[in-house]
Amino acid sequence: MPIKIPDALPAKEILLRENIFVMDESRAFSQDIRPLKIVILNLMPVKEVTETQLLRLLGNTPLQVEVSFIHPDTHQSKNTSQQHLQTFYQSFTEIQDKKFDGMIITGAPIEHLPFEDVTYWDELKQIMTWSVTNVTSTLHICWGAQAGLYHHYGVRKYVLEEKVFGVFSHSVCNRTVNLLRGFDDEYVVPQSRYTEVRKEDINKVADIEILSESPESGVNIVASKNGKQIFITGHFEYDATTLKSEYERDMEKGLETCCPLHYFVNNDETSEPRLRWRAHANLLFSNWLNYYVYQETPYDLSNK
Repeated sequence: MPIKIPDALPAKEILLRENIFVMDESRAFSQDIRPLKIVILNLMPVKEVTETQLLRLLGNTPLQVEVSFIHPDTHQSKNTSQQHLQTFYQSFTEIQDKKFDGMIITGAPIEHLPFEDVTYWDELKQIMTWSVTNVTSTLHICWGAQAGLYHHYGVRKYVLEEKVFGVFSHSVCNRTVNLLRGFDDEYVVPQSRYTEVRKEDINKVADIEILSESPESGVNIVASKNGKQIFITGHFEYDATTLKSEYERDMEKGLETCCPLHYFVNNDETSEPRLRWRAHANLLFSNWLNYYVYQETPYDLSNK
């Protein structure tokens, strides 16, 4: 089944060229199917890129998915036009009385700030608290995962001496959970962050468990035991060249960023990076939508 997105969303043309099944609103209304309602809180600066990356994964599933985008009321975007936001996004106040099957909270390039110093932290806390009762399952990505672990469970983040940057191999810790059903014993996923959460802190919280980790980059996937909160420190959604673009950006800014590890072929920065994580990314999102959203949510969301 396809994802249902607004007809004029720029990501639509990109996804169609990639043979991702996209259904426009007019066709969706003609089908007697109740789609899964997914809301994405997009905190990334260039929102169009993140939209395409997430919709690509949400669209590779047998389930019909209807996506809504929101952004914080208390933050003015500098890298996405107001026209784009006004056309395709809502504020939290506009959707707070609604129920959703699933939610995705993205990362944000603000790791250097204490959570309490983030301009929209109070609003984000309100949204995360709201998700507990209004969303069947919420997926948190990168900084969003650190923010969620801190807000819901008091798990703090730590500043690293060097940026965790590259494509790292991770091992599955718990093969019995549905989120990792079909996963290989090891998989790779991009990481790009200056902070981390630590295993010893997570293990002190009875309601959550580590599902996968890496000896190089640390904890990757954490989940609450009831499946309502899932936290991913890496970026399954990244394109093949996303880390390359981040590396070139850091170089232009004069930042002391090392070349992404295990990324370029033979560590040759002039080579084209290879996409080696898409299959597990698709499997992760498919498992989340099926086992943690579709199988758990009521047909009538008003009964939540």
